[in-house]
Amino acid sequence: MIGNELILRNAHIYTMDEGIPEATSILIRDGHIIAVAANADELPPSSKQQVTVIDLNGRSVFPGLCDSHIHLEKYALMLDQVDCETDSLHECLQRVERMCQDTPPGSWVFGHGWNQNDWGAYGTLSQLDKVSPNNPVYLTAKSLHAGWANSKALEIAGLSNATADPSKGSLQRDGDGNLTGILFENAMQLISSQLPRPSLDSLMGMILRAQQKLLSWGITAVHDFDGLSCLGALSNLEKTGRLRLRVLKHIREKDFEAALAEDFTQRFNSDWLQIGHLKLFADGALGPRTAAMLQSYEGEPDNCGMLLFTSDELVELGSSASKAGYPMAIHAIGDQANRTALDAFEKLSTMGMDRLPAPHRIEHVQLLHPEDIPRLAQLDVTASMQPIHALSDHAMADQYWGARARWSYAWKSQYDSGARVIFGSDAPVESPDPWLGIFAATTRQPLVSQSNTPAWIPEERVSLEQAILGYTKNPAQTSAWKGRIGQLTAGYAADLIVLDQDPFELDQEAIANLRPAGVMSAGEWQIREF
Repeated sequence: MIGNELILRNAHIYTMDEGIPEATSILIRDGHIIAVAANADELPPSSKQQVTVIDLNGRSVFPGLCDSHIHLEKYALMLDQVDCETDSLHECLQRVERMCQDTPPGSWVFGHGWNQNDWGAYGTLSQLDKVSPNNPVYLTAKSLHAGWANSKALEIAGLSNATADPSKGSLQRDGDGNLTGILFENAMQLISSQLPRPSLDSLMGMILRAQQKLLSWGITAVHDFDGLSCLGALSNLEKTGRLRLRVLKHIREKDFEAALAEDFTQRFNSDWLQIGHLKLFADGALGPRTAAMLQSYEGEPDNCGMLLFTSDELVELGSSASKAGYPMAIHAIGDQANRTALDAFEKLSTMGMDRLPAPHRIEHVQLLHPEDIPRLAQLDVTASMQPIHALSDHAMADQYWGARARWSYAWKSQYDSGARVIFGSDAPVESPDPWLGIFAATTRQPLVSQSNTPAWIPEERVSLEQAILGYTKNPAQTSAWKGRIGQLTAGYAADLIVLDQDPFELDQEAIANLRPAGVMSAGEWQIREF
């Protein structure tokens, strides 16, 4: 409604502002909120001749939602790839075979979502070769910490049985030392570096498609962890007025020198596109059991995962990043990785390296030793967590972490400790549907088909209000948009969603199926179905 005024009235408005937690009316002008009030009569007089008044007939209004951990380019690309997320290895192979039959010989076939824990074993090179005789195939695991390639893909990448494992990665081999097609951690780059890249225009189109899906769920902001090609596409979309998501763009370690040389923090510093943190990986993931552990995995006495940085190495990198104005976002899954990251943040704090535009953060925080639970709050480190992971991972956590799993995915413990908790999806690892995330955070139960299943570690469930805060106000505190988005408050951007039903009056299972009837960013309707 740029140049005009819009009044939304007769609504149940949840502002996420402690000063005025609820209201019935809101005045919007030039993309910003001018006032919220208990009733429309209390709004300030109009300053414009053209005023649009919409009676919402009791609908609920919330701030626009934020996915605080997403891989936007990967999610966009995977909308057109083979869906490998199935409990059956046979079904996965059939899906790959169908895609290969519809793909010209010699062209790459991609897929995502397989989980060997659901199959009882990893897929093999011969199984994949059998269904893809004419195409190079590369399938990423659900965790994004392992890949599965066929022989044509290995050949293109120049990989053979004689290829040595790269630093911080490994190539799976059979008992005779032959490659199996499975690649872990940094070894995945041996394949990914050979993959054809979409043109800038193609990538922009894919991201636009992804943007529309995210908006349809009520997501109006994301924190993205993909690379420079994604940044280039987002920048072009912003320049052409087509970026309608606010994107906090984190920078990967391998892109950090380019970010400094090209002064990204100044180049990308707008209402739609901001530079965020330096992203580092402290370990792997639970699925392939590469997450770094203080004690070995259950049943695997020689496996404590892969610690990718020591605390001293993180301090060295953090010092350089801090001097350049970049806080750190450290991926940490296992309790060893989380402790290593926290030790580094503590050392940086004593060095005076914590005075930054935004607080440091740990991505995932999936397992903490009980002694480390209060440390994020004590060090002002953001807990960036993904509730939906618990629905997928709980069986693996119980199997491989045993009694330690009590302190995994511990959202309530982090809230209780006083930490800043933000929620996301890690899409395409999981669905970016935030209502599934809210359901997971408040129930820790599978979805409707298994609703009689007891809650997994019910002590770590959060309230509905805490879950919504994790998708609205809290993420805004971790960026330069603090004080500008995340609440429905005078002076903030008019990013909001309209729901036909009030989540606070619904059964928990119904929350998982919510879809907004209206989505607004910067005062403009992106979706309106009323």
